[in-house]
Amino acid sequence: MNSSLIGKIEKARRYAEERGARIQFKEFAVRFRGEHGDYLVRLKDGAFHCECNFFQGWGTCSHTMAMERVLEGMMPEVQVASLSPGR
Repeated sequence: MNSSLIGKIEKARRYAEERGARIQFKEFAVRFRGEHGDYLVRLKDGAFHCECNFFQGWGTCSHTMAMERVLEGMMPEVQVASLSPGR
């Protein structure tokens, strides 16, 4: 294996271990397959957003809560857009 590639692999491993100090999510998007359809779930500027109808009224939904669980321990806590109905 090329020595420069070995160096990059070692650096990547170190970066991953130091993720809290090195990596800050600014924007992240996934297509989430729910029971009633597919929805775009985004993490933007520290808050989750979902295009499902429930999220529009409550500022949270099963899709965003699931993503919080999936990403638990991988990123700082995210803000919930709003917990009150009709935000």
